[in-house]
Amino acid sequence: MNSSSGAQRRKAVGIAGHTGDADTARHGLTDVDAVVRVAALRALDRLGVLRESDIAAGLTDDDPTVRIAALESAACVSMPPIASLLDDRHPMVVESACWALGERTDDSPAVIDALATIAGTHDDPLAREAAVAALGAIGDDRGLPAVLKATSDKPAIRRRAVISLVAFEGPEVDAAWARARTDRDRQVRDAVEELLGPEEE
Repeated sequence: MNSSSGAQRRKAVGIAGHTGDADTARHGLTDVDAVVRVAALRALDRLGVLRESDIAAGLTDDDPTVRIAALESAACVSMPPIASLLDDRHPMVVESACWALGERTDDSPAVIDALATIAGTHDDPLAREAAVAALGAIGDDRGLPAVLKATSDKPAIRRRAVISLVAFEGPEVDAAWARARTDRDRQVRDAVEELLGPEEE
């Protein structure tokens, strides 16, 4: 398969994922082309034969697209560990790691702390938004301060924070929703109304 072009090898691996050819799909995991390795991870996952060791290898791949593909698969299982990718140098990998941890509802203190830090300080707004979403999905009270802080971030993050507040209770949450009803961004205001209904007269 390596004598063909990358596009041909990717296609062959993709087809293998639909025809039950696990051997061809697995061979793609070590291909020189990242797009083939991504296709191999997804094909093996589709076939239900993706191993923990396959995911672990993908999480440490040199190419960020492979690491993201590995995170997509890792989100549905409890192992291998993925929290280390919250420190990845590529923002899109960090974003995917936040999402995957939210899917796992990992409420370990280290994960909550790391997500809170990303939500409040990461340079990339999509990473911050994903961290806020993950904290809401996990719903641990230790993440509430970061979600509350995010209600004053960029509009998309404020909207995400409003949605994440559904997982929490208390006067601070009520006050944040009240502020969001008068937010300068319509999508933020609409999000509150969708969740809580119109404000009572």
